[in-house]
Amino acid sequence: MPATSLNTLTDNTMKKMLYYALAAMALVSCGKEESEPVEPSVPEVPTPPKEVEANHTYKAPLYWSVYEYCYDLEQAGVSNSDMDISVGEWNKIIDWVATELKPYGYDMICTDGFIPMLTRDKSGYMTHYGSMSLKDLVEKCKAKGLKVGVYDNPLWIHGPHETLIPGSTLNFGSLLYNGTPKVEHPDAKDLWFSWAVAENVGTKAYIDGFFKHFKDLGVDFIRMDFLSWYEDGTDRGMGIVGRGYGRSSYEKALKYICESATKYGIFTSLVMPHLYNDAELEAKYGNMVRIVSDTGTGGWRHCSSRDQGKSYPTWPNCMNQFDGFTLWSHISGRENVILDGDFIRLNKFASDTERETVISLQLMAGGPIAVADQYNTIGDNVKFYTNSELLELNADKFVGKPLSDKLGDVNNEIWYGQMSGGDYVVGLFNRSERPRSYSLELKDLGIEGEWNQRDLWLHADEGASASIKATVPAHGCKIVRLSK
Repeated sequence: MPATSLNTLTDNTMKKMLYYALAAMALVSCGKEESEPVEPSVPEVPTPPKEVEANHTYKAPLYWSVYEYCYDLEQAGVSNSDMDISVGEWNKIIDWVATELKPYGYDMICTDGFIPMLTRDKSGYMTHYGSMSLKDLVEKCKAKGLKVGVYDNPLWIHGPHETLIPGSTLNFGSLLYNGTPKVEHPDAKDLWFSWAVAENVGTKAYIDGFFKHFKDLGVDFIRMDFLSWYEDGTDRGMGIVGRGYGRSSYEKALKYICESATKYGIFTSLVMPHLYNDAELEAKYGNMVRIVSDTGTGGWRHCSSRDQGKSYPTWPNCMNQFDGFTLWSHISGRENVILDGDFIRLNKFASDTERETVISLQLMAGGPIAVADQYNTIGDNVKFYTNSELLELNADKFVGKPLSDKLGDVNNEIWYGQMSGGDYVVGLFNRSERPRSYSLELKDLGIEGEWNQRDLWLHADEGASASIKATVPAHGCKIVRLSK
């Protein structure tokens, strides 16, 4: 038998051949002609467990969030316990999203924090967002061709502690911290949340029940927050906020979440992570990861100017979207985790050039567009969300990169990438307070020869050239698609 054939034999086959050879030799030496030997039972070599990793084939979502509605109520002094959205208001929201945004690919409405997250059945999992039943919300949205995303965390315990974990005799209370694992801050108490600890027996089943619960409701997008608080119990702005269950426990929890989310086909958005070790855990186990601080009042400050050029070792690593997308651009890609720049409030920007910039930045970086403007605050700004030529980047799962991923380097204001059909897209941004002139040779981006150029905001063809020349206004951008 050729050596190459021997190399393809399994260990069990080799063992069988060796057994038969030895048995035949024994028969010849004894001069006996007996029946063939009985094949011994050889245990099968177990198959190694499949490596757990998130499905990274999704495109970035386009959706509307309740964030601005709730944030403005909070700023007006309304307590979270008193916040709610009436059925009538939900109907107006759904009709507006379905009419103005859905034709352009915005196919989901998502809840957020602020409003009480309630459980009103025996499952123990979240069933109501304030007074609105999630089941009813899903039905209302489905009737308009929209999906529902839910803000919740599979490590949060909402229901009564005596509630039984699905398929178990253990209850929710048994998932709380009981002395293991070793925590970061033994004398601290967890602020705001009751955490299910990954090491406890039953937590994996509890997490699986969480995802099954939402899948049965018709939800396939979960936005899970405050992950840094679970990992090490610290918040850069608030200090120690909990026990902190440690890196190992955090990884185990993310692995359980990834397994169940993949099983039920649910997209996971990871929010408020520290992104330690170059985001190794979040990039592996999550579909999308936040890389910037909360939107808050929004506007140019959140897009570009807040702590510009600075990064921090813990959450939030960057305080504006531009720096966040730049710093973490090396972990994104068509088959990698999606970078999330948080919500957009176009009504808070000072000019149309700024509005073009914030939309262009998300799409050039392969991020989501999460609309937070409301039907009664958006004004005439819907047109910036519905630029069909730019939204083609999202449909194509395009992910661009900056010329430099170093903060403070002006070259990070040049972004480029290639679409699946071969076209290139180049983005020239100007974060400064004065107009900036560009004369960019395409060969410096690795793009050879002359290409037909089209400005995706002007919707105008600009001829063929091997360079891009433009003067970009302060806080503005120019997005060019190159084709042959």
